[in-house]
Amino acid sequence: MDHQARRNRAERPDRRQRHQPDPAADPLFRHRQSLMRRIDPARLRAATERIVAAMGSDPAETRLIADHLVRANLAGHDSHGVGMLPAYVRMLREGKLIPNQSLATITDAGAILVFDARRGFGAHMAHEAVARAIVRAREIGAVTLSLRNSAHIGRIGTYGEQAATAGMGFIAYVNVADHHPISAPFGCGEPRLGTNPFVTAVPAPGGAVVLDMATTTIAHGKVRIARNKGEPVAEACLIDAAGQPTTDPVPLIDRNEGALQTFGLHKGSGLAIMCEIMAGAVAGGQRADEPEQDSILNSMFAVLINLDALGGVARVAEGVAATRAHLTAARRAPGFDQIQLPGDPERAHAAQRTRDGIPIDNLTLAQITEAAASLGITDFAAML
Repeated sequence: MDHQARRNRAERPDRRQRHQPDPAADPLFRHRQSLMRRIDPARLRAATERIVAAMGSDPAETRLIADHLVRANLAGHDSHGVGMLPAYVRMLREGKLIPNQSLATITDAGAILVFDARRGFGAHMAHEAVARAIVRAREIGAVTLSLRNSAHIGRIGTYGEQAATAGMGFIAYVNVADHHPISAPFGCGEPRLGTNPFVTAVPAPGGAVVLDMATTTIAHGKVRIARNKGEPVAEACLIDAAGQPTTDPVPLIDRNEGALQTFGLHKGSGLAIMCEIMAGAVAGGQRADEPEQDSILNSMFAVLINLDALGGVARVAEGVAATRAHLTAARRAPGFDQIQLPGDPERAHAAQRTRDGIPIDNLTLAQITEAAASLGITDFAAML
């Protein structure tokens, strides 16, 4: 290769290079909107109840929704916490979220339960559907639950905890529809699916083991939080509009450009596709290929197993304890000071945030304050 060719090659941009946000290109990165306030959980719950009540929810639904959102923050999942309130208020105004709905029973046939949430408040609809499935599983041993047409159901792990507290094993596939696709499965250079979370939970000594994960490397809400803080996301999480890797959250959040990547290459992609099929095709819910109206609809296919009918909760707890002991006895890998089971990080976050307060960035607080003001609540900030 001659000197000029080497020079041309050196000056040619490397398409494989990770795209980094330009701090001068966006004020979020230039000014680092990452200042946080720590808010007492009880005060945050009370303020959240004011907003949900102003949306038209009755007292029982108000308490349930506020508790669900604040518990998500306590667990460290700020992506599914009170930062969702502005989206909920927008969906309400557009007629895409309906307070105080009741489940419509589509099928009630022994081990088969199918409910339509009729665009009801998702955390209420999903909680009620799981509660009914728990009753049925206690009667007959196991049940499949299909929930369709629900507004955003929030942190799916909450329903795993609900089932585990009742002595149930819980497996759930969830998809996202009526929303611009934001996830690019393996081999796709553009978005085709939602974040499509998957959950498995069982009761255990010291708290349930709950695997709750989006099938993307990170949840969409975590990209929103990074954008609001003015921070890049980790590598291997996003692609840009050209299908190239990026760490800049702004285009996806502000302009629906680019996509989240599924985790684990073809393996995470396969699970994302199965969540779409189980919650959409099998459960009869909405699908990502259908026309979208810029809201959030979740469908869920879940299996609940009465562990008392499968040898007893005590036997399961003994097995989980043995597994924990086996794992935690291992030599630590470099950089690790502990070995955790699914659900342990959430409990640690909850203990710390209950003590020290829930951190919320200034931009998210401003967005919630604006949403509250649109409902006639002008003292939201003062309530915190």
